[in-house]
Amino acid sequence: MKDVAEAARISMPYLSELERGLKEASSEVLAAAARALGLGLTDLLSLAQDELARHARSRVGGNRPSARHDGLCLAA
Repeated sequence: MKDVAEAARISMPYLSELERGLKEASSEVLAAAARALGLGLTDLLSLAQDELARHARSRVGGNRPSARHDGLCLAA
């Protein structure tokens, strides 16, 4: 996490808050974090989309309300 924060030029506490869903990142911060991980922003968003789709599929047939997101969000 320290290496990613340094490469993205964001603080480690802020990156940790982003990871835990406590803060929302701007597109600039997302792009910087993606670059620090060796990804493009489109790659990162595609991975997030895949994860959201997987999460949604795992809930099909469950009895949870459909509007609930269980803390899994995507900001773009």
